[in-house]
Amino acid sequence: MRRSYTFLLRPTARQAAALTACLEDHRQLYNAALEHHRTAYAKAGVSIRYGDQSADLKHIRSGDPGGQGRWSFSSQQATLRRLDKAFAAFFDRVKAGRTPGFPRFKGRGRFDTVTWPKDGDGCRWDSQPEHPTATLVRLQGVGHVRVHRHRPVKGRVKTISVKREGNRWYVILSCDDVPAQPLPATGAAAGIDLGVASLVTTSDDEHLANPRHLAATADRLADAQRDLARKKRGSQRRRKAVARVAALHAQVRRQRLDHAHKAALALVAAYDVIVHEDLRIANMTRSASGTIERPGRNVAAKSGLNRSILDAGWGVFLTILSYKAESAGRELIAVNPADTSRTCARCGHCAKENRLTQAAFRCTACGHAAHADVNAAVNILRAGLALREAAEAA
Repeated sequence: MRRSYTFLLRPTARQAAALTACLEDHRQLYNAALEHHRTAYAKAGVSIRYGDQSADLKHIRSGDPGGQGRWSFSSQQATLRRLDKAFAAFFDRVKAGRTPGFPRFKGRGRFDTVTWPKDGDGCRWDSQPEHPTATLVRLQGVGHVRVHRHRPVKGRVKTISVKREGNRWYVILSCDDVPAQPLPATGAAAGIDLGVASLVTTSDDEHLANPRHLAATADRLADAQRDLARKKRGSQRRRKAVARVAALHAQVRRQRLDHAHKAALALVAAYDVIVHEDLRIANMTRSASGTIERPGRNVAAKSGLNRSILDAGWGVFLTILSYKAESAGRELIAVNPADTSRTCARCGHCAKENRLTQAAFRCTACGHAAHADVNAAVNILRAGLALREAAEAA
């Protein structure tokens, strides 16, 4: 199986400056390639392809040995492929009739990752294995950078990426052939209902808390954004204010990720089969503002709900749960969420009136009363087991 590892980099001041220059040169390469696309089509109606721009790299590097020529050729090809994927996604959206969203030029704050597609080609993980105390990664044009490796790396390192988050630098390894780590069978199965009050509610009436990390940081974040709004564009004070806002968002992101890992691990350790709703989170968090001609209703309430859903991090949690279940040899089943919260788990009666409040469920047909999320989790489990039995019978 494939797995990614993220480690904090500890570059020297000179290496940090080199990493910043590497990121900037790759950003300029991306923007120049995008301008090439735009100009060729506007002036001559010609579509530029990745192969054409990759062939031009040799001339670009030879003409700028102190700039573009310093960095790995393969990493620059990866940046051009990134633009090519952006155009491919644009045309897919056009064909599907969705809002296309033409690829945009990247500002300094919107280009934060450089990728080396192959370990050993312009980069080398664990470049000094004989070092007694430290792990280092070698990056062309930067040198041997110290890595805070807090856990072992398993499998074969395939690609290496460097990412900047605020004032921090991270190295991200994508590894193939990572061995699975199956857990002992428990013989238990559970349905899980994702929510805002509790991140996860199981069919066994267990509730995993939703810490609401963004809400807990809202006051500090509001102060930082208010301070940023007062700063003059281009000033040193504004740059510091931007870094402060970015650091707070990064802290919330790390806290959310850490909690998702712990919650997913607890479920994988306890159950052999886990059934969850096949949620379309992007659709659920779509704005309710509408248009000028047809304005939306309850926009403020919908905005608050969207913010709560995104703060809970359902998508992050389900992604982590998926790969942890695969590694542990557990079975993960996704079911249609329609009416799971309105259907009585005892008699099967489905009605909107069954759910009295966010937390209370009482069936209007048989009188069954339960926590609304537990009732939904039981329905989710039954639907998942039914799908499993149908698949086995087929």
